Amino acid sequence: MAKKPKTGGTPATVALTAAGTPYTLHAYEHDPASPSYGEEAAEALGVSPDRVFKTLVADVDGELTVAVVPVAGSLDLKALAAAVGGKRAAMADPAVAERTTGYVRGGISPLGQRKKLRTVLDSSTEEHATICISAGRRGLEVELSPQDLAALTGAVVAPVRRA
Repeated sequence: MAKKPKTGGTPATVALTAAGTPYTLHAYEHDPASPSYGEEAAEALGVSPDRVFKTLVADVDGELTVAVVPVAGSLDLKALAAAVGGKRAAMADPAVAERTTGYVRGGISPLGQRKKLRTVLDSSTEEHATICISAGRRGLEVELSPQDLAALTGAVVAPVRRA
């Protein structure tokens, strides 16, 4: 008998509820052996990988910055730096990203982070009525409008995806 995934509240869902933002929660059984958490989520939810977005944490000129890009692509670090007026960007150390956001790798959400980080949404978010992002735990996604996500995170919208 398959174990039912946990669907309890996370800091991300608490933030959404507190803001009165409409969202849909999607739970699925996470496979720890999955090579790509985002692609696993897209497949489990039956959603195009272009509508499922991953949350990446980068260091831009010494300041941690969140990038939200489709799981079907990768992050263009130069474009991310330019989007926030920086010069250099590199992926953040995973342990630092986890400690700063309060989430584990593969479950980092742009919402409800321990320390609010500046956020950049890839411009492809605007192509969709709703997108799916991590709800703060592996195996749990939240679906919401990209406009609501941008408003809640104070995000800049810019082309930061490398196909």
